[in-house]
Order: sequence, then structure tokens, then C-alpha cells
Amino acid sequence: MNYILDACALLAFLNDEEGGDKIEDLLNQSFEGDISVSMSIVNLLEVYYNELRDKGADVAKTVLEVVQDYSLNIIKTISNKTFHEAAHLKTTYKMSIADCIGLATAIELSGQFVTSDHHELGPVAKKTPNLIYWFR
Repeated sequence: MNYILDACALLAFLNDEEGGDKIEDLLNQSFEGDISVSMSIVNLLEVYYNELRDKGADVAKTVLEVVQDYSLNIIKTISNKTFHEAAHLKTTYKMSIADCIGLATAIELSGQFVTSDHHELGPVAKKTPNLIYWFR
């Protein structure tokens, strides 16, 4: 199974928030090779700038260390399929562009988008319930 992390998922893990244990479990399973866990660089940027803004450069650096330690697959480019799917999602739903890219990446990889953002992604889940993995 492919799991694609939303920014809130990695932040929950990093900050030991509710549901962070579920993200840790996914990361451990990925490290062991049982599943695949990926993240769009756009969603990673969200995590990095949140930590940089709120906690400073030293803490933000840990974001990149975690990515490396857990061998989290960072998708650094946006394919044509993801590009067009993200644009379609943006015109259909009221979501941030980062969420559109993450969700489109999940669609392209036939995976689940790991999030807790019920407000923005709830309408998507109603139409395609297997596309979202709610971690809280």
C-alpha cells in the first residue's frame, strides 16, 4: 500500500500530537519495507516553514533529519498527471494548492492521502472514501 503524507501528518509525528503514533507506525512499516510512505516536496515545505516560523532553524532542521532517518520518499517533481489532477481538484473543492498536490499524488500512486484535515478534505472523502486515511 502507498501512503502519501499531508503536512499535518508529519507535524503530528514531529510534535508528538494526537495521532502521531499512527504516523510513527506507518514510518516504521515503511522503513521495514512493508509499505511505501511518500510525501510531496510541497507538503514537506509546509512542514519545514511551520517549524522554522514557530520554533527556529535548529528545530526545522530536524524535519529534514527525520525524512532521512525514516527513508521517507520525497517526491520532488510534479508529473503531468499530478499537475492536471491537482488543477481539477482545486477547481472542484476548496482546498489549498498543497493539499491538491498531495491528494493528486495519492491518486497517481493509487494510495491514500494521510491527513487529519476533515474541513478541507471531508468533501473529497465523501466521494472517494478510500482515498483518505484519517489519522485522527
